Amino acid sequence: MLRFTRLGCAGESNGSQMTVSRDDGLQWLRNCAAVIAKNRLYLIELDAAIGDADHGANMDRGFQAVLKKLPDIADKDIGSIFKAAGMVLVSTVGGAGGPLYGTFFLQAGALTAGKPELDLSSWTAALEAAINGVMMRGKAEPGDKTMVDALLPALDALKQSASLGEGFGVALRASAEAARQGMLATIPLVARKGRASYLGERSAGHQDPGATSSYLLLKAAADTWELNGLTA
Repeated sequence: MLRFTRLGCAGESNGSQMTVSRDDGLQWLRNCAAVIAKNRLYLIELDAAIGDADHGANMDRGFQAVLKKLPDIADKDIGSIFKAAGMVLVSTVGGAGGPLYGTFFLQAGALTAGKPELDLSSWTAALEAAINGVMMRGKAEPGDKTMVDALLPALDALKQSASLGEGFGVALRASAEAARQGMLATIPLVARKGRASYLGERSAGHQDPGATSSYLLLKAAADTWELNGLTA
């Protein structure tokens, strides 16, 4: 069962914020570390069913290392912050998660290099670059029962919100909900990538741990930035 607590925010809510600042980006990473730590055992349980039971421990170790790195990069632009987080994850998260989540943040950082803040358009572009990087690194496609199955619906929801002229906050909530639905949709799938694929048909009936951790991170983004006033 997923566990959430009320997440902190970087500043006072003013109800009209339309961009994500550097401080908001830092707070998102802090809250990612918190929510992964809180769901560590849950992710381990999911991975024990179809993997090697280390996803929760690996992700927790990686994001705790990111947490320790944040004071050193707190004065950097958003792209540099994301890149630094990606490098830490590559070097500290074991298994497939390190290269995949490291690539996610490295690619997002490359797209946001030099930016002091993000709007809906730039966050969507960053997420798309991150997902493309993950798909290239993991050679995964939709329906393979991986983190991609949560990430792609989240990106599609952002794009749809933008096309409808909806605000950043609305788009983030829609994106997180789409990721949740994508996560749940992995349950009946037969894994075609990773250690779970060794189980063949026996992998069906289990929720993918990577899709779950991806959902947790995107839900943390929506919660963090909404609390900081991104409601439009």
